[in-house]
Amino acid sequence: MTDPNLTRRRHEAEAVASTMPPLLVAAERVASTVAQGVHGRRRVGVGETFWQFRQYQPGDPTAAIDWRQSAKSDRVVLREQEWEAAESVWFWVDGSSSMRFRSHAGPTKHERAQVLALALASLLLRAGERVAALASSSPPMAGRAALVRLADLINPSDAPTTPAYRPLPRYARAILISDWLMPSDETERWLRSIRGQGVTAFVLAVLDPAEVELPYSGHVRFKGLEDEGMALIGNVDRVRGDYASLLAQHREALADMARRLGFRMTWHQTDHSPAGALLPVYMALGANEPR
Repeated sequence: MTDPNLTRRRHEAEAVASTMPPLLVAAERVASTVAQGVHGRRRVGVGETFWQFRQYQPGDPTAAIDWRQSAKSDRVVLREQEWEAAESVWFWVDGSSSMRFRSHAGPTKHERAQVLALALASLLLRAGERVAALASSSPPMAGRAALVRLADLINPSDAPTTPAYRPLPRYARAILISDWLMPSDETERWLRSIRGQGVTAFVLAVLDPAEVELPYSGHVRFKGLEDEGMALIGNVDRVRGDYASLLAQHREALADMARRLGFRMTWHQTDHSPAGALLPVYMALGANEPR
């Protein structure tokens, strides 16, 4: 016999899910997929929960040596605790017109960027972190209700290409999602302003497959989405090699810029699984030790 309480709870859950915007449903689905493949964000730090023993290395504090455990072996070992302090993670999703591009039946770059941001925020909120929107004046939020609020904040109708400068907590972390097809000097200027506040960022570049492969042939007229005008190419096949070379140079310049600033980055195409892009970002956030 079916438990009426279980049936009622299931109906309540279905009713709640039916009111969620499709964007949040997609984000939660991706987050659940990634969550199955990780075992929490465990980092060395100040806390009360034991994490692991590891061998003593020159420069380690002697106060952390576990003498009892060391006496059981022929090596000196440290006792490490798990980091328990919640951090603030700030999200920015590029809202410029170029992010609305889509060459296939899948999502636009902006739609995919939103799903990635919210899925990552969902994972972080489950881990007890606080999240905020870089383009908003709202403070960091915690709890599951914060996800719905964040969905509104990362998608303002008048979102600029880069948000206005705002002070951020030192040692906060930022997730910056864009196609990063803007001029390199403009990108570096903005990223340096982020780094100058002591903030560590993960740069996620989202591209449409057509922007990577240039899968057109013959006589094609290209129209810029941000008032760049039009470009008429008489034979796309003849310029594909040059285009690929220029794109590779741009990507390498951005990757080098991120390395110099101490940021991590990854690339993602909208025809690939969103979980594949989300996992390295989530694991990178968990791998970084607090300073």
